[in-house]
Formats: sequence, C-alpha cells, structure tokens
Amino acid sequence: MDRLVEIEHVSKLFGGVHALENVSMGLSQGEVVGVVGHNGAGKSTLMKVLSGALRPDGGHIRMDGQEVDIDSPITAHHLGIEMIFQDLALLDNLNAVENFFLGRELTRRVFGVTVSDKRRMREIASRALAEINPNFRNIDTEVGNMSGGQRQSISIARAVHSDTRLLIMDEPTAALGPEETEMVRQLVRRLKDQGIGIFLIGHDLQDVITLSDRIVAMRGGQVVGEVAAGSVSEDELLGMIIAGRCPDHGTPGPGARA
Repeated sequence: MDRLVEIEHVSKLFGGVHALENVSMGLSQGEVVGVVGHNGAGKSTLMKVLSGALRPDGGHIRMDGQEVDIDSPITAHHLGIEMIFQDLALLDNLNAVENFFLGRELTRRVFGVTVSDKRRMREIASRALAEINPNFRNIDTEVGNMSGGQRQSISIARAVHSDTRLLIMDEPTAALGPEETEMVRQLVRRLKDQGIGIFLIGHDLQDVITLSDRIVAMRGGQVVGEVAAGSVSEDELLGMIIAGRCPDHGTPGPGARA
C-alpha cells in the first residue's frame, strides 16, 4: 500500500505540559489504523494537529512523501483530510441537506440575483447519502429527530464528499445501538475499499480490533507501541493503555515500559 501520511516526532505543549511528546505514526491508502488510549493519552490532540485545529510545537507531517504545513482546517480540507468529531457537529434544527452543505452552500444567479441552488444541493446530498447509507430516507427531517445512525451517515457523507483521502473518525459508534453500530462498521469497510485511509479513535477495543489493520496505543502523550490488529487481544491492548507494556509481537514506541 502507498504511504499516505507520515507523522514524525510531533510534540505539543500546553502551558509547559507535553500533551504530545515525540509522536510518530503512519497511514497508507485504504488502511484503517486504530488509535487507542485513556482520556488524556494524546490521541485526540494528535488528530486535531493532523486536521489543522491545533498547531504542533515540533515535528513534521508528510503526505505522499512531501512535508506539509497544516496550519488550519481549511488547509487540511484542501489536502483531503477530514475529521468526524464525536458530537458530529450537526445542527438539530436543520435537515440533512442543510447540514450536508452547512457553510458551503451552492448558489445560482436568477435575474441578476444570487440565490441558493436548493435543487442541486438536494440532488448532490441525496446521492452522497445513498452511497453511505442506501436505506437513508429522511432527507427532509430535522436532524434533531433522527436516530444516531442517520446522524452519523450525514456526518460521514459530508466528510467524504469532496475528494477526501484521509478520514479521522472519533468514536464513530459511541452511543449507537447494535444495528446502527453494524451500519457504521460497514461504512468503514466500504470507505476502506474506496482507498480512503482512516484513523479510528475508539474506546471499544473489540470494535477497534475488528475494524483496524493496525493499532497504535498511546499513554501520557507518547506512543506505547504498534501492533497488528489480527494478532492482538483485548488484554494486551489494555496492558499497553494502562501499564505501557508493548507485547513481544508489537513494535514498541518511546512511551513503552519494560
């Protein structure tokens, strides 16, 4: 697989405290890399750096082998990087189309006046949502009245609509029921098959093991180690997260303990 992104020795300080310290990891096209760790381990901070929401204090990020300066979410967007936050960033009083195009509405000129191109937006949003969730039917319903799985479909469809190459998913199955969780799992597999690289942040270790190709564990702002998802158990992941112990079949990082 072609290497899509390389994060090299990235550090981030908050008031003298290392939120990230010498963090390195990579992701290839069509690969899912799970990132696990307790709250405060640094995983969300790292992904905010990658998505342009935070500036690193040290280190490098390379895409396709070229160093990039991701100084804002707009820059990340132009590079094909999108992040789906746990709260999904949807407005409950708007419908699926309005949320899909929130902040990037399409317009057209009518008798010299610029107006919203509602028909085109509806067509594009409907097609994009159908690709993500073929059973999505409630395009005119306010998002606040939708199920968690339907809301997740909108958020994912919006994120992957415009030439997305790298998708960051923060707890994509949190607070979902079994049926909707399985739908999101299928979405992740379809996006992977389309060649999109995915960083998957998760606390449900079995879910992360099931969906990922590789898993990186973080602790105290450092990488404890990296393991192949097919060869690691939940107990071994817990040992990495809690005690900083990398199993013998893994690759230890700077945060690993003997």
